[in-house]
Amino acid sequence: MEKVNAIGRRKAAIARIYVNEGNGQITINKRKLDNYFPSSILQYIVKQPLNTLGVVEKYDIKVNLGGGGFKGQAEALRLAIARALVKINPEDKPALKKEGFMTRDPREVERKKPGRPKARKRFQFSKR
Repeated sequence: MEKVNAIGRRKAAIARIYVNEGNGQITINKRKLDNYFPSSILQYIVKQPLNTLGVVEKYDIKVNLGGGGFKGQAEALRLAIARALVKINPEDKPALKKEGFMTRDPREVERKKPGRPKARKRFQFSKR
């Protein structure tokens, strides 16, 4: 198997990944997964597509991850991993799609409007 790459996005986070055959090493910005994401919940989110297909110990994944917060980064990485797994084996797509890992979450931050403190909030109304 040659090197497979994929990209995943969520909010402002972008994950570019390279997948090789290996023994389950996930390296994010030259750091180990449990070092980059100390939270076990975020580690679980990242590994969801691998656990669904039962291939956690089969691939080495190298990640360039930037932008956004840690939750957005974890979900961007999840999408990238799912896309890479489908590139490797297209028969896996229905299983990943059923779990919702193939869908890019389109929600983005709404822009701030002029004359308002935030996107939708208004300044307090004063009658007099």
